[in-house]
Amino acid sequence: MKLAPTIMICITISMSIACSKSADTSPNSMSNPTSNTAVPEIYKKVYGASSITSDGTYITIKSNGLPDHKSSYYAATNALYDNFTGTTFGGYNFQKNPNSIAEKAYIFKIPLDPKVASNHTPTPLGPIGVSLNGVPFFNQYAGPNQPLTGEVVSFDRYWGHPAPTGMYHYHVEPLYLTTVKATKSSLLGFLIDGFPVYGPEENGVLVDNSKLDAYHGHIANTIDYPNGIYHYHITGNDPYINGAGFYGSPGTISQ
Repeated sequence: MKLAPTIMICITISMSIACSKSADTSPNSMSNPTSNTAVPEIYKKVYGASSITSDGTYITIKSNGLPDHKSSYYAATNALYDNFTGTTFGGYNFQKNPNSIAEKAYIFKIPLDPKVASNHTPTPLGPIGVSLNGVPFFNQYAGPNQPLTGEVVSFDRYWGHPAPTGMYHYHVEPLYLTTVKATKSSLLGFLIDGFPVYGPEENGVLVDNSKLDAYHGHIANTIDYPNGIYHYHITGNDPYINGAGFYGSPGTISQ
């Protein structure tokens, strides 16, 4: 039996619409391909993070900033309180500052594929990166842009201390990470330009500041990056973690 011309037209139009819908590749018809991008294994070493996600362009690391080690700056009722009376960084006798550790809500957003910046921006006072235990790294200055010499006496047993806002941080080697959780040659975290931060040794040999560039890093192979990558080294002398600024283009930090 032959179909009437009007019926044939309707069938053709319906099939055309169905095919058009099945081939629709507009942004509104697809789920975001980067919404569940896998996080590279290297970032999972940041064990102190409450969450680590990737959108394919940035890694977002969230942390409460609380150290997982003992500190004289925890309340005396805290299980991690430390009645420390020994010597601290630089051989100084410890002198506690008046601040106390407070929980924060950091969001570190760092480039997934870091590149050298055409214009190197100076690091700000405050957080410049995140360590493996979720505690932020600070630069080599005390506020406002003063040498650390007046503050090192207040570094606790593991060479960190809190700011007046309760923000616990490391200006120098995070001793708990280099002596308890990892080694002095290990990855210790990332600055917010995406480049990794390593300890004061490379392959078991102490790194001298003279071997590093103006930003306190160099390009070399590491166990985590066997093909080589630019990375910072934390050393025992000024500028400790970072020098003249970020080697790459920084992401953002909020709290």
